[in-house]
Amino acid sequence: MFSSVKPYENQRYASLKKECQRRKQLFEDPLFPANDDSLFYKSRIQGIQWKRPKEICNDPHLFVDGISSHDLHQGQVGNCWFVAACSSLASRESLWQKVIPDWKEQEWNPEKPESYVGIFHFQFWRFGQWLDVVIDDRLPTLHNQLIYCHSNSRNEFWCALVEKAYAKLSGCYEALDGGNTADALVDFTGGVSEPIDLTEGDYIADEAKRNLLFERVLKVHGRGGLISCSIKATSAADMEARLDCGLVKGHAYAVTDVRKVRLGHGLLSFFKSEKLDMIRMRNPWGEREWNGRWSDTSEEWQKVSKSEREKMGMTVEDDGEFWMTFEDFCKYFTDIIKCRLINTSYLSIHKTWEEAVLHGAWTRNNDPLKNRCGGCINHKDTFLQNPQVELNRNYRMHTLQQKVASSIYINSRSVFLRTDLKEGRYVIIPTTFDPGHVGEFLLRIFTDVPSDCRELTLDEPAHTCWSGMCGYPQVVSQIHVLAAAGLKNQDSQGGADPYVIMKCEGQKVRSPVKKNTVSPEFDVKGLFYRKKPGQPIIVQIWNHNLISDEFLGQVVLTGDPGDRQSVHTLHLQDKGNRRSNDLSGTIAVKLLSSNILTNV
Repeated sequence: MFSSVKPYENQRYASLKKECQRRKQLFEDPLFPANDDSLFYKSRIQGIQWKRPKEICNDPHLFVDGISSHDLHQGQVGNCWFVAACSSLASRESLWQKVIPDWKEQEWNPEKPESYVGIFHFQFWRFGQWLDVVIDDRLPTLHNQLIYCHSNSRNEFWCALVEKAYAKLSGCYEALDGGNTADALVDFTGGVSEPIDLTEGDYIADEAKRNLLFERVLKVHGRGGLISCSIKATSAADMEARLDCGLVKGHAYAVTDVRKVRLGHGLLSFFKSEKLDMIRMRNPWGEREWNGRWSDTSEEWQKVSKSEREKMGMTVEDDGEFWMTFEDFCKYFTDIIKCRLINTSYLSIHKTWEEAVLHGAWTRNNDPLKNRCGGCINHKDTFLQNPQVELNRNYRMHTLQQKVASSIYINSRSVFLRTDLKEGRYVIIPTTFDPGHVGEFLLRIFTDVPSDCRELTLDEPAHTCWSGMCGYPQVVSQIHVLAAAGLKNQDSQGGADPYVIMKCEGQKVRSPVKKNTVSPEFDVKGLFYRKKPGQPIIVQIWNHNLISDEFLGQVVLTGDPGDRQSVHTLHLQDKGNRRSNDLSGTIAVKLLSSNILTNV
């Protein structure tokens, strides 16, 4: 997660600070100057003055009494999404110390006032890389008040400075108006965000599904992830409209705690197994809370012991923070975003994932074989012109294969898909919805075992100086082994552990083992570029044993491009020339061959 850091726009904090100290000058950032261009791209606010913290108060600090999710308040730009993400960040020491590096060194030091030169730096994760963003400390004010994100304490500036660095990275402050919490959570952590539509998933009606979601949210929170939530606004008039229950529509809330709360008092609470699934949120405005069940002044809190309330950090203040049952949460909120820090450490006791990171691009070319922006699968003629990613295959796919999973198309910076796949060979195709759109992308793949993914760039085997001597493929054949039936029993329970091997010209593809069956569904494909079309393709079935695997039978295929029969169901035969010697069982295969190597 914490890889090397790249200086943004090649501005190096340490050398810039050293130079300012040498010259005894306060830093002024030439790349993000104190003018309207750094504030707006279309609207304007009159009378704004840029001031340094020492011009706003007498005793400025990065942090006053530490860092807390209660520090932040939203300003005049509509960036509750960013403030909510900052609230979540503030509750995770290991995360905010990455975003705010060397915070002790950056803090004002009253003992060495000459060391302060008005320069700060913050770090954000963008598209696979941590960027170090340098800023000066001039902040936009109106009537000597910060107009954007600010703290409860007039002399605490960490959130205003983090916001300025993020605005610089985004282009200007106005670019933060109406953003996406998921993006900020990822930028703060390098994690993976998973948006969940609570309405579409009908979590309020399906208790089992709701309980499973709570366990997942609890796990993300417990393992250091960040979480945000909101209620969809269906119209412009709905934006930031307050419901009777106190919640605000079209507004991002930070989730600050998730826990199972023990009900009851004294010893009785330990013997009773009743626990309540609870979730705590904070409104970035620092006020306006939920007023339903389990709100701050609700009588339900009498069911919880004083010690349990203290453990939960329960307070009765209009500070924007409140608890809800997870059931009520699913009833009122429409969206939740889980930003998970996916564990890739081999030293961890928790589940470890294997991560593959690939950078790619959608590019346009008039040659169909070189075009890489084919759009979604609705555009069947161009879909396979998109970039392709695969482990086992060497050349690009040119005919549509069975789709096993797909993410949704959404107007979002990042798209998430979680799916269970059986062991096998897969091609990942990143696409835009419409053909012709160009741009770069980052693909992150997390799997149980190493995937060793790479982009497929070649359409067919390359012609080399050895082609004349060693030969060049004349035919491409794809064998799809669908299933087998009636295999020989291998044990007293009447089962076997079969697998398939496909062979052609010294190359072979092997399937996973199917456990305890004489009628396995294999669904495995092999692709062969054949220099000697006269040589057959052999498909064998073997039974997996601890000591020595046993041959169960094979079929021999010619792979003739003229053979148009799509599915072959064939009797298994013995090895060698004893073709009449049928063995127990049949195998069903599809075979596709072509003299044109870019046809499969």
